[in-house]
Amino acid sequence: MTNINRVMLIDDEEEVRFSISQTLELEGFDTETFGDSEEALRILSPDWPGIVISDLKMPRLDGLGLLARAMEMDTDLPVIILTAHGDIPVAVQAIHDGAYDFMEKTSDPEQLIGIARRAMEKRRLVMENRNLRRELDAGGELERRLIGKTPVMEKLRQTVLDLADTDVDILLLGETGTGKEVAARSLHQFGHRGRRPFVALNCGALAESVIESELFGHEAGAFTGARKRRIGKIEYAEGGTLFLDEIENMPAAMQVRLLRVLQERSLERVGGNEPIAVDIRVIAASKTDLAEAAANGSFREDLMYRLQVAQIDLPPLRRRLEDLPLLFVHFVEMAAERYRRSVPNVGEAKLRDLMAKTWPGNVRELKNAAERYVLGLGEPGQAAAETFDTERLSLGDRMVAFEKQTIVNALRAHDGRIGKTAEALGLPRKTLYLRMQKYDLNRDDFIS
Repeated sequence: MTNINRVMLIDDEEEVRFSISQTLELEGFDTETFGDSEEALRILSPDWPGIVISDLKMPRLDGLGLLARAMEMDTDLPVIILTAHGDIPVAVQAIHDGAYDFMEKTSDPEQLIGIARRAMEKRRLVMENRNLRRELDAGGELERRLIGKTPVMEKLRQTVLDLADTDVDILLLGETGTGKEVAARSLHQFGHRGRRPFVALNCGALAESVIESELFGHEAGAFTGARKRRIGKIEYAEGGTLFLDEIENMPAAMQVRLLRVLQERSLERVGGNEPIAVDIRVIAASKTDLAEAAANGSFREDLMYRLQVAQIDLPPLRRRLEDLPLLFVHFVEMAAERYRRSVPNVGEAKLRDLMAKTWPGNVRELKNAAERYVLGLGEPGQAAAETFDTERLSLGDRMVAFEKQTIVNALRAHDGRIGKTAEALGLPRKTLYLRMQKYDLNRDDFIS
């Protein structure tokens, strides 16, 4: 990815440009200087790998005009406005219009360096997240379902494509949360049965007394309470796919009846005598090794062999951690849409923390973590709070992190009410508003 370290510095005074650019370059920033806003705008693009620092008062197009044009191009671009004289109304207007920050030229150069570093980090996060989203968007429909760039996921997608248009029964083997139903639906929808029903049944979620009727249906009067005929899942899946999840939990008697359906492609409803031909494909899923289950007598060996004509192994998340950033960003976007929240950027520190975990719940657990992240919640059992890797932060950055978190906590405690929050923090409403703009905080996100 392009190195995110460039500063576009715009000021009509050559001495000021030289002084500020020298300060920035001594701190490691790659600085380009412009004496005119229009000239700078010809270079600026939504993919500008850095930030913009602009003087407020300039001929032709001033700093606020530049800001407006930059925000039309990219609302996530950090623009820092400099002025020779403090002007609160103009500062409020600039922040309202989308400026990252507003400061006086006479301020301590260290203050500018600190602001530039934070703005650059924000830009880095934005660009990293955009690149991840582009990777997701660049893939085809199957890539957007079975997400991942690792060889094991490439192989899985190819296997799904190879088997999707066949009628062979399939066994999906994988730990809890590895996406067995997603794979089953992909096998169904990318084959010729895709326009017919996909019928899913969790064998571990139904009592033994119920599963027979659920699978095979029943005739009226077949048992007490059976007032009318009922079509079972197998018959309902006619022309399509029957997905049997947690098949290792299917009762022994049902295993015998299912084996007959697989062999003869016909069934008899409970209480019925007439064989009914069925055209279905069966995809079964298990989180345990059926060979071991057959060895200990809890699963029929002949049914195992019938299902294992084609077996697809779904990898646990710990075997493809390189896919975690793509998956997490995808789930964050889904959660933001679901909960009507803005999409938060996902930083390197957050991704490092995620990749250091073992993920026993696999992709399902990661999806839950993404939802908590969007909602601003901590890990289960922890208080809602944003965490900061203070070991890696300078004193100034720690103070900024503390200030932001203090405002977040106050907004959350007062349900996003600006007046009450400002009063609790001992700040004028205008100052609180400026700080919220600085830290990209929206009161709507704190209204329960």
